[in-house]
Amino acid sequence: MQLAVKSGIFQGDVMPDRRDANQPPERVLGRVIACDGSRATILSAVSTGSWLAGDAWAIGRMVSINLGPSRIVALVYRVHAVEAAWTDTAENPIQVEVEFLGEVTESPDGATRFQSGITNYPPIGAVAHRIRAGDLALVHDLGERGGAVIGQITQDASIPATVNIQGMLSRHFALLGTTGVGKSSAVSLLLRKAVAACPRLRVLILDPHNEYSSAFPDLALTIDGDALDLPFWMFKQEELADIVFRGRPTLDDEPDILREVVAAARGRYRVPSAPGLARDLGSSLLKRPLDLAGARPAGPEVAQAIHDAPTPYRLKDVFAVIEELIGLHEQRWPRSALRSLKVRLESLHADPRYRFMFGRANMYETMAPILGQIFRIPLHGRPITAFQLGGLPGEVVNAVASVLSRLAFELAMASQGVLEVLVLCEEAHRYVPSDPQLGFAPTRQAIARIAKEGRKYGAYLGVVTQRPGELDPTILSQCSTIFAMRLANERDQQIIRSAISDASASTIAFLSSIGNREAIAFGEGVATTMRMRFATLAPHELPAMGRAAAEGGTRFDPTLDDLMRRMRA
Repeated sequence: MQLAVKSGIFQGDVMPDRRDANQPPERVLGRVIACDGSRATILSAVSTGSWLAGDAWAIGRMVSINLGPSRIVALVYRVHAVEAAWTDTAENPIQVEVEFLGEVTESPDGATRFQSGITNYPPIGAVAHRIRAGDLALVHDLGERGGAVIGQITQDASIPATVNIQGMLSRHFALLGTTGVGKSSAVSLLLRKAVAACPRLRVLILDPHNEYSSAFPDLALTIDGDALDLPFWMFKQEELADIVFRGRPTLDDEPDILREVVAAARGRYRVPSAPGLARDLGSSLLKRPLDLAGARPAGPEVAQAIHDAPTPYRLKDVFAVIEELIGLHEQRWPRSALRSLKVRLESLHADPRYRFMFGRANMYETMAPILGQIFRIPLHGRPITAFQLGGLPGEVVNAVASVLSRLAFELAMASQGVLEVLVLCEEAHRYVPSDPQLGFAPTRQAIARIAKEGRKYGAYLGVVTQRPGELDPTILSQCSTIFAMRLANERDQQIIRSAISDASASTIAFLSSIGNREAIAFGEGVATTMRMRFATLAPHELPAMGRAAAEGGTRFDPTLDDLMRRMRA
């Protein structure tokens, strides 16, 4: 039996479908010597003079095991020498460990198809050889589902790597990888393919590093701190409280006072002609909750619903209600707590960093123009909104992300699926960390709601992070398509290992060593687990960081005035 790998027999990493007349007849690379339910061991041999052909057994390559009417497709995940020695004068026997991926079958009319799973297991002595180019393409073919080309298969650059965009979006997706491996460029490529395939899709990018505005000059509207209008009256109670108190210790009654005075201010906005404090507080001036309806005291659930309703109110009415509460003869709240809350609100209102909340808040009577700008209704040829969170004060980022995620879900639900909305969370571990005690609960709830219920209404989630080990595993488990780029951390690799199917678990073994722009893609959006390389974007389509690298690291050199202006912003 000839087991040696002959140098120069085949070109590239795959065997052509039909060998030409000049090719030698030897096709055997090895034979199966052991097999279990999902793996096999192949005995082969290599010699010192056959290095060029030695990549037949390279880690991560696919090979075929011939069964006659069918061929098993297997993935090489381990190679080792039989003897702990090497000779240059003879062939050296090696053992190759492979994992079964599926089976290529031929019908009587000559048509071939690939199916995941194994119907017939290889017998001892079955022939193993390089996979045919046609078989490799068949393994990664999406068939009737159709797909968009996002790159090339690593094993054979002539075979396109395709993803089913609707399958990727509707069941959510995640892109994971350490810093510097090309995540942002891959995201830019995927988003371009997504908006091209789904004309109704709106994309909202929560961009903490302000890098995506340059990636979509023809497709995106950029909203930064100067262009943003997100009135304070659109924030729910918890979101507003997070901004007002900003992690600082509060007096015992301040959160309750905030809830009550905001509800009272909403009442004044709706009923401007009612006289004095009585129009807001009715007979509840002493110890009972607010009676905004005027007919009966409202319970806490009603008061909360009134507060959270996205209807306008004026900050001056909030101040007026606080002053009136301070002036009451019989105090419901301690004057110290009332004054402290008023000082907090006045400080926020005067802070130029919060112009996006207070500057033009009362120019809007409804949410319509704000939703139209953020979610591109109408599109006007720009379906992507790059929301630059990096220009906002750090203490409000979580609350803003909560508002935007919540609005995205509610908008998709209200449209009954006519509008599809994708929320892309860069640095997602900031918003939905694995530790429930960390992060901001409303943001976690808003993103989790999209992950769990969004598919029914056309609200989709894209998760991007360099730290999957710090991401809420519930959120990651809802992402049915995952692109895993290089991950060196063992904990992060374990997260991926738990998410990938058993039939491709060995693929994760080389996650720590794959190249830049390479990824292991698996899940709903791809035909089978594939190692692929993302396509190269044109320079004008690269995000800011990638563009700087492509230009040799040249960047705008800011003056001291530029730096001070950015720090104040």
